[in-house]
Amino acid sequence: MAPVLCSSTSSEIRIGDVEDIQELRRARPTAVPERYVRDTNERPALSTILPSLRVPVIDLSKLVCGTKRQSQEEMAKLTAACEEWGFFQVINHGIEKELLETMERVAKEFFMLPLEEKEKYPMAPGTIQGYGHAFVFSEDQKLDWCNMLALGVEPAFIRKPHLWPTNPANLSYTLEKYSKSIRRLCQILLMFISRSLGLSPNYFNEMFGVAVQAVRMNYYPPCSRPDLVLGLSPHSDGSALTVLQQDTASVGLQILKDNAWVPVHPIADALVINVGDTIEVLTNGRYRSVEHRAVTNKETDRLSVVTFYAPSYEVELGPVPELVNDQQPCRYRRFNHGEYSRHYVTNKLQGKKTLEFAKIQTSY
Repeated sequence: MAPVLCSSTSSEIRIGDVEDIQELRRARPTAVPERYVRDTNERPALSTILPSLRVPVIDLSKLVCGTKRQSQEEMAKLTAACEEWGFFQVINHGIEKELLETMERVAKEFFMLPLEEKEKYPMAPGTIQGYGHAFVFSEDQKLDWCNMLALGVEPAFIRKPHLWPTNPANLSYTLEKYSKSIRRLCQILLMFISRSLGLSPNYFNEMFGVAVQAVRMNYYPPCSRPDLVLGLSPHSDGSALTVLQQDTASVGLQILKDNAWVPVHPIADALVINVGDTIEVLTNGRYRSVEHRAVTNKETDRLSVVTFYAPSYEVELGPVPELVNDQQPCRYRRFNHGEYSRHYVTNKLQGKKTLEFAKIQTSY
C-alpha cells in the first residue's frame, strides 16, 4: 500500500455496498458469500506453502551499539535479507513493549465496537482513509476477508482529524506516540540500508524530505472456510519501508519467495519490515519489493497494525546514480512520488502490477 492519499477515481464503490465482515460473520451464513470466494487459482489451500523456511531476523541493537564484529555480521545479514527476501523481522528495536501492547489493545477495542460506532469514521468514495474496505473498484471484484481503519499521520496536511476515532478514548493519543517511535525506527533502518548500498548513512533520509507516514489497522475475523478466502490480496507495497506489528494468536502473513508462499511466524515483540516499491526503484532493483498476502483462520481472529513510510510527495524518484552502470543499466524511469501514489491508490491490489508504471523494461 502507498501512504494515504485521496484518489481521483469515481469508480470506487461505497462502504455501504460492501458487507462489514464482522457483522457478516455474526449473521452465521450457511456459506461464504460469493464475493469473498476466490477463483480456484487464487485459493490459499491450493498454493504451494513452504512452512519450514524462516524470514531473517535482524538484531538492531547489534547494528546500533554492538561491537565492530557484531555490527559487521548484522550488516551482512541485513544486506542479504534485503537482497534475497525483501522482508525481515527486527528485534531489540528500542520501542517499548508496553507501547506495542497498548497499541494492539486499543486497535482491537476499536474493532470490537458496535458497527454504528465504527461507521462514524467511514472510508468515503475515492479515498483510502477511514473505516471500511480499501481498493474496491467494481461490483464483481473479489473482496478481502478483513475490516480496516486507515489514517494519514504525517505530514499534517494528509490528516483527516474527523476520521481519528474518539472511542476508545486513548486510541488517538496512543497512535501519536506509537507513530513517533515507528518514524524514528524507519529513519534508523534507512541509515543502515543506505550504508549497505555503499551510500552515505543519511542519503535516503535527506532525499525523502518530510516523509509521508500512514497507518492501517487490519482486523481479520475467523472464517468458516479459510481455504476459499484471502484476508488480504497478494500485493507489494508502494512505500519505501513498511513496518508491521502482528499479534501472536495465529500465522496470517505470507510472503512470496521462489514461487511459493512462506508464512511469517510471529516473534514476541518483534516488528516485521518489508521493502516497498520505492526502495526497489531507488536501488535499481537490487532490493526488490515482494508480494505478500494475508490468510485467515477458522477458529482465531487476527489483528495487525501496519505503518507505511515513504518520501515526500514532491520528491522525484528514480534509480540512485551510484547504483546504475554498464552491468546494471537503468531499469526504472524517473517520476514524481505523488504521481506514483495516485497511481497506486487508484488500482486494486494485484501482485506487483502497479510497479509496471515505473519500469523501463519488465523482465530482468
